[in-house]
Amino acid sequence: MNFTLLAYIGVGGFLGAISRFGVSSWLQNIFSSFFFPVGTLGVNVIGSFIIGLLIPYFEHITSHEYRALFIVGFLGSFTTFSTFSHDTMLMFQTQEYFKAFLNITLNVILCVIATILGAMIFKKIIALYFN
Repeated sequence: MNFTLLAYIGVGGFLGAISRFGVSSWLQNIFSSFFFPVGTLGVNVIGSFIIGLLIPYFEHITSHEYRALFIVGFLGSFTTFSTFSHDTMLMFQTQEYFKAFLNITLNVILCVIATILGAMIFKKIIALYFN
């Protein structure tokens, strides 16, 4: 077992969890009138966009330690599938079916689109600086 790699993941996870709490809370406060888990949706979309930007970068340029720090640790803790699942379950339990399906649809579609956009931006703009 590579303890250095585990340390990088741990530091990234710590920073990602704190960032998720801050960003999610901030977004939820801004959009509190929506009565919808905007904070969770927001961190999932932002994290998906960032992974779209970073994966192409880490595939060609950086070490395994930095990939573990940012992708596995930070983004793994920043995005929150378990909270998304819990929010959706609560909506089903309170018979808010439209909100539940909207939550599922928005999380899946917006996160995939954000990842694609991030990768496109990397390939068209950022990658030019590395060639």
